[in-house]
Amino acid sequence: MQRYALGIEYDGRQFSGWQIQPDRPTVQLAMEEAVSKMAGHSVRVHAAGRTDAGVHASGQVIHFDSSAPRPLNAWVRGVNSFLPQGIAVVWARAVDERFHARFLASARHYRYLVLNHPVRPALLAGKVGWSHQELDVGAMQAAADLLLGEHDFSSFRAAECQAPSPVKVMHAIRIRQDGHLICFDFSASAFLHHMVRNIMGALLHIGKGNQPAEWMTEVLGWRDRSLAPPTFMPDGLYLSGVSYPPEYELPSEPAPRYGLL
Repeated sequence: MQRYALGIEYDGRQFSGWQIQPDRPTVQLAMEEAVSKMAGHSVRVHAAGRTDAGVHASGQVIHFDSSAPRPLNAWVRGVNSFLPQGIAVVWARAVDERFHARFLASARHYRYLVLNHPVRPALLAGKVGWSHQELDVGAMQAAADLLLGEHDFSSFRAAECQAPSPVKVMHAIRIRQDGHLICFDFSASAFLHHMVRNIMGALLHIGKGNQPAEWMTEVLGWRDRSLAPPTFMPDGLYLSGVSYPPEYELPSEPAPRYGLL
């Protein structure tokens, strides 16, 4: 058996999240069916992280084992020929048996795109979040900086989150604006369920002028999800990359193929 790692991207609107569910289309199911056809035998795929319904990926990483003698290109173009249009394999690498897409990841990276414009999006509907109120990027960046480092992120943790601990290390949050699009990049050791979307809810609350940037420290200190602002929509959220030990030479934050996407 040879173990392979694949980098994939997908449009989350067409699927009920990553994980296989009874009688629902999921990314994992589509990937397992396509890879199994290419391999000629049943294959189980494992992902770096589970994404929810409506959440996209530009840098998801998966791994699987196969005894089929296939060139790396077959795991890209060949598998893509069996996938629906909303999913594509971008790269493939042969890795050793120690590699695990989830457990070996040292950091994960998410990107959230917000259209800041009085009129809702049509061409980018489902691909970006939307705020019709003008947002203060400087205030949001100042608030985001207060989340850096190791913290208990219970205030941004969904009730159904199954992570054993709410303590995570936020490595970086970068916010920048390009025209009417505002791009939020998050890098952390790991993320809790709905953590990015819940942080986005607080950042936009501050960006609209409802609270000063320093209020983010209060929200973090409450450690109570019920006191924090509402969860923001999934539309503009992308799993944009995963970092692994350097000896595997895998892309950690692939260069976007579609501008900010």
